[in-house]
Amino acid sequence: PFRGSALGLLVVSNEGRPTKVEGNERHPANLGASNVWAQNAIYDLYDPDRSRVVLQAGAEKTWKDFVTYWTTLHAEHASDGGAGLAIVCEPSSSPTEARLVDLLRQRFPQARIVGWAPLGEENRQAGLAAVVGTDVEPSYRLDQARVILSLDADFLQHDPDAIRLARDYAAGRRDVEAMNRLYVAESTLTITGIAADHRLAVPSGRIAALTLGLATELGKQGVAVAGVKGGGGEIDAQWVAAVAKDLKANAGKSLIVTGAHQPAEVHAAVAALNAALGNVGKTVSYVAAGAGVRSRAADMQALAADLAGGRVKTLVVLGGNPAYDAPADLDFATVAVKAPHRIRLGLFVDETSAVADWHLPQAHFLESWGDARSTGGPLSVVQPLIEPLFGGHSPIEMLALLESGKETAGYELVRETWKPVLGSDFERRWERTLHDGLLVDSASQPVAPPTDMSAIATLATAAAARPATGLELVFQPSSAVYDGSGANSAWMQELPEPVSKLTWDNAALMSKRDAEALGLKDGDLATLTLGDRTMSAAVMVLPGQAVGSVSIALGYGRSAAGRVGNGVGFNAYPLRTTKALGFASGLTVAKTAGSHVLAVTHEHWSTEGRDIVREQAIAELKHPHESAHGEHHLPLESPWPERTYEDGPQWGMTIDLNSCTGCNACVVACQSENNIPSVGKDQVTRGREMHWIRIDRYFSGRPEAPESIVFQPVLCMHCENAPCEEVCPVAATVHGSSGLNEMVYNRCIGTRYCSNNCPYKVRRFNFYNFTKDTPETLQMAYNPDVTVRARGVMEKCSYCVQRLTRAERDAKLAGRPMQDGDARTACQQSCPAQAIEFGDMRDPKSRIAASKASARRYDLLGELNTKPRTSYLSRLRNPNPELSS
Repeated sequence: PFRGSALGLLVVSNEGRPTKVEGNERHPANLGASNVWAQNAIYDLYDPDRSRVVLQAGAEKTWKDFVTYWTTLHAEHASDGGAGLAIVCEPSSSPTEARLVDLLRQRFPQARIVGWAPLGEENRQAGLAAVVGTDVEPSYRLDQARVILSLDADFLQHDPDAIRLARDYAAGRRDVEAMNRLYVAESTLTITGIAADHRLAVPSGRIAALTLGLATELGKQGVAVAGVKGGGGEIDAQWVAAVAKDLKANAGKSLIVTGAHQPAEVHAAVAALNAALGNVGKTVSYVAAGAGVRSRAADMQALAADLAGGRVKTLVVLGGNPAYDAPADLDFATVAVKAPHRIRLGLFVDETSAVADWHLPQAHFLESWGDARSTGGPLSVVQPLIEPLFGGHSPIEMLALLESGKETAGYELVRETWKPVLGSDFERRWERTLHDGLLVDSASQPVAPPTDMSAIATLATAAAARPATGLELVFQPSSAVYDGSGANSAWMQELPEPVSKLTWDNAALMSKRDAEALGLKDGDLATLTLGDRTMSAAVMVLPGQAVGSVSIALGYGRSAAGRVGNGVGFNAYPLRTTKALGFASGLTVAKTAGSHVLAVTHEHWSTEGRDIVREQAIAELKHPHESAHGEHHLPLESPWPERTYEDGPQWGMTIDLNSCTGCNACVVACQSENNIPSVGKDQVTRGREMHWIRIDRYFSGRPEAPESIVFQPVLCMHCENAPCEEVCPVAATVHGSSGLNEMVYNRCIGTRYCSNNCPYKVRRFNFYNFTKDTPETLQMAYNPDVTVRARGVMEKCSYCVQRLTRAERDAKLAGRPMQDGDARTACQQSCPAQAIEFGDMRDPKSRIAASKASARRYDLLGELNTKPRTSYLSRLRNPNPELSS
């Protein structure tokens, strides 16, 4: 289950312990890849701060005590049709949950059942419903699009379907003759903006005007958007005209997407433009929305009013954390306590648990039975890998108890839902579904509803009624803790934000011009005021931030997250109201006394003219000249004989900078696979983070308006002439027979000579015993095939040598030679964009051999004669000649 949708996952289990999450290659939502949140499921499962016991008014009780309590309440509510009963759920695509909610509504017709997620899809759903006349979900086909326009949409990271979209986008960049072109207009620099061929920094509040300007330009070029005049205002007219021309020239092979936080009118207008361009059924299709509970701010408003008016007798909150993340104007934590009976099912004893009189431990999805449907995709059964560690119960088990007053196992509930789906041959098809991880041929069929083209005129009216004044504040999902649900994970807190590289914090991001005008610099504390609401936050200047726009990530400043997440960062929810869930104008920023330490892992953003990352336009690749090949150096001669390898595989890797989106999935996958510790904010500020992969990002051009930004994952290069091997006095780092630069931990005495001599700076030293105080439950997440390192030991990327050994062993037991793809590193397997290739370089038919032979291949700092086994493929750009400088 993932944000009201689903991903296909396979989970590695060791001795009954889930230890590593991988993608299910059969599932079309992610095709074997994963993301940071899927990888973090292991940490969440074993989080030592998870709720362990049933609590009533802070006193320990048993589950049986609660069942007895609810039996009495159930009878009372059944007698009056559920009047005064309110249930708050998280949005879900679970058919079983939808069935149980329907039963609840039948049993308690007067009850109020509300969905809430702080970062939901409400605006998109409302906008599409207004245009097509029914509840639908969009399904994008980026691999079929030649021209893509993103209007404030970070679809490569924050779309529920982001993994598949990243895969499709990267696929559309591989054919030089038919490469897609991406335009992005956004307020805050995102990984989608970094991937763009052309990016325009524009405040989120001006996206509506830009959309109108685009519609006007398309109308001038003959696209059927009659009746639209003007729009655009102060938006770059040349940029808008060039984009409109490109979209028109590629009608039917183009696509426009917009961000979930944009108003419903913008979503409606974008849907109308896609229809006018002939994209529907080609690059975008619509499928009927699921029947589950949806997140709607208006429903939460009505519930808050009922609570404030004393009309709610029993409040039940299943998952989520509305006392922390509900709109500030609802004051949910205050009005909730007016309900005489308050029941909360949650993974943690958190802010919402503090206002409940009953807290019930929730089972993690890896501990419980369930089901889900991905966006437009197949149905899947959620299968447990371990008994609930702390006696928790799943949301569907809780719903069944609420409805019937009786306990029912999750397994039985799911099977009951699936019996009519699978039909007479139930048991065989059930077993097959469990085996495959999905029900074959259960994908939603596209619908072809009529499109109301008046949506563009409606947008013009709505935009005129909502003028932007002063600075705007944009509320962003965190790329790590998301909406705050990941706040107690050290993996997430220490994960560098892809663009700013900020860890263990959020900050008010602003442009250089705005910061200078306000007299602010990085780390300064400032007061942010919207109307009568204020908050304090540290400031960070971000290249590429739109002038007039300030953004801040949600999910920080928790007070009841746990030992890791409490007090980390600044809570932006107090400024977020039902009328401004995405962004709000009228922000004032004032510098205050003091400063705040920001733990940033990559402070230097320029390559200083050195040939570290290579970027070229596709015209340069077709007609190569000197700039496409980087710097020229004298031929390299080794003063000693080259190593020779007589047999066995020779491992190597390539990383395609044209595909890498900088999403960090590889970083967390590596941390999970290789037992990499988290070190805390203080150690990060000292440059002592332990990640084996770092994703550098480089800007070119002016800081206020970068011309180009490139991500570059950097890990151990496994050099043939490894500088580290030459200086280790105890042979703790040696060269293996398969070409790997290997670490022998029990030899290492911690001189750090190897790190000093490494030109790539990819070695990590354990300054302290970072694993000494690891709680017992978190130790269950350790991979038993990887040594847990101690203080004073150097470590680094091993190419997941344990996986290579296992693959060689399995091939030997099967009596066959190793085949391409038998061995995959954790980073390679998790990558949504398939940016990483790994394999035996001796195999001429392997993908790694083909990748190494690419005209775009280069070695990082190859002039040092290190002869790295890890190579890079240069970044390609597909610029519009009308916009190229």
